[in-house]
Amino acid sequence: MPLAQVNVGRILAPLDSDTMHGFTSRLDEINALADGWPGFLWRLQGEGDSATDLRPFEDDTILVNMSVWESLEALRDYVYRSDHLALLRARRQWFEPMTEAFTALWWVPAGHIPTTAEAWERITHLRAHGPTPRAFTFRQAFEAPPD
Repeated sequence: MPLAQVNVGRILAPLDSDTMHGFTSRLDEINALADGWPGFLWRLQGEGDSATDLRPFEDDTILVNMSVWESLEALRDYVYRSDHLALLRARRQWFEPMTEAFTALWWVPAGHIPTTAEAWERITHLRAHGPTPRAFTFRQAFEAPPD
């Protein structure tokens, strides 16, 4: 069963600003890395190759990233064992610190493409209830339900 992930962040400045350049200048590279990573299935895209132009939530300073992977291990490898890690470590240069969960993981049926509404529901569920089989984290993951 595939794994969906969403992560959100509130940007510190407009995307075309000098503040955000270190982030935006690497988007194509990091997205291409994900696209070619073993276990990658799908990612949210707007106009062009990234999702940075999408603003599906009430707060239009929140960027959203969503993807689907063959397994938790494949996603974990991409996030923590690729060049993606450098951007993750530098997150505070471009995004406000979040006091609530900003990443949620959940299992989806094969072929399912999650919506941003579904993703936001998973994040709010995680914020309200902590990790559960409905929405969880890398630190406290749940096994995929039987098919």
